Amino acid sequence: MAARAYVLVHCDVGKARSVKEALASVPGVLHADIVTGDYDLIVVVEQPTVEELGRLVLEKIHGTPGVTATSTHVVVG
Repeated sequence: MAARAYVLVHCDVGKARSVKEALASVPGVLHADIVTGDYDLIVVVEQPTVEELGRLVLEKIHGTPGVTATSTHVVVG
């Protein structure tokens, strides 16, 4: 079974749209939405393993210009 997670993303002020557009082309990103509240984006990601999921978050999402912080919530059921 593939590993899936919801990644809550904080962005620099005014950068949510450009971050969403950048993440849309990242393999493993299923969906990204700009939201209201404590975070700027909620991103749904999926990879074959939890290890690959971690690499996706750490390398691709954290490496996206405009991302300042994330909170990752791995699906367990």
